[in-house]
Amino acid sequence: MAYREVRLCSGSGGFEAIPDRPRELDLTAVRKALEAARIPTLDARVMLLATLPPEVTISRSGRLMFKTADERLARQALQRLLALTDLEALPPNRSRGPSR
Repeated sequence: MAYREVRLCSGSGGFEAIPDRPRELDLTAVRKALEAARIPTLDARVMLLATLPPEVTISRSGRLMFKTADERLARQALQRLLALTDLEALPPNRSRGPSR
């Protein structure tokens, strides 16, 4: 899963990274990878909240939202997430039916 650039969120409260092609992530696999790296993670079933810093929300569609006003910190967090979880290589979650 390749990501577009890190950009300012519409509400200016943080930054976001959006995958080139939306697909459903296996959040359980992402959570396990983060926990193995000792990253505090809250599983809210439809999304994960990870504390890197900054706090990052990971949605099922792969959208990442970074709670920081510092673009450099958001970019660093994206690189760290990609390294820790290998989001680009994770297969989509197939436990549910086809997404529409």
